[in-house]
Amino acid sequence: MQPAISNHYATLGLDRRCSDAQIRAAYRILAKQHHPDVNASSLSAVKHTQELNAAYEILSDPSRREIYDAELKAAEYRPAKTRREKSQLNLAQDVNLRLEDFLRGTTLEVRVKDPGNANALEIYPLEIPPQTAPGTRFKIPRAAISNGGFVIVRVKAQADFRFKVRGSDLRCDLKITNQRAMRGGVESVRGLTGNYLRVTIPRNVERGEILRVPGEGLPKTRGGRGDLLVRIVYRPEIRIVRGKMK
Repeated sequence: MQPAISNHYATLGLDRRCSDAQIRAAYRILAKQHHPDVNASSLSAVKHTQELNAAYEILSDPSRREIYDAELKAAEYRPAKTRREKSQLNLAQDVNLRLEDFLRGTTLEVRVKDPGNANALEIYPLEIPPQTAPGTRFKIPRAAISNGGFVIVRVKAQADFRFKVRGSDLRCDLKITNQRAMRGGVESVRGLTGNYLRVTIPRNVERGEILRVPGEGLPKTRGGRGDLLVRIVYRPEIRIVRGKMK
């Protein structure tokens, strides 16, 4: 990275289109105001005087001023170009985690193979803390390359045979008998952590009805956990009776 170029015009309080006479006049006035003899025991006055001298030394010489103007113009263009280059060094990748990993946390190893990097293989550890919400992004600095950049990893929920994921909510099916559907009562369903949760079934519950168990889903971005949505599943009973219809 190239060092920043001092703005000698700003040091003298002048515009770039200023004349030689304006440069001389500004220098005489400021040098007198900030001279160390006038500002006794002031370290800032000494530093400011040095900056004024450096500015005047370059801007008062036409040939040196011309070279300096070209360097200053190039330096103004350079930061915008650097931002574009850095954005090209940023990489993004999604990773699927097991549902349990969002609750208890886990450790990942991020590997980057970039032909533009002389070191070839970049390896970065990534700690996923407990109670991480789905969709969370982690920004890892690419320390192995000199030009900077980041690896941005977004964590998503891996498909699970037990639950379907809806944001921070989980959904599962609970199969019950016709008798339970008619009479109601209490059933158990296994939660994300393996514990059994009590689900109260209302009388004459309909097929496909969703019963909500609060706080048994995945972590939320702003804290807490989503809900477990239990869908009721049963097959209505069909009986065939032989006989004549009257």
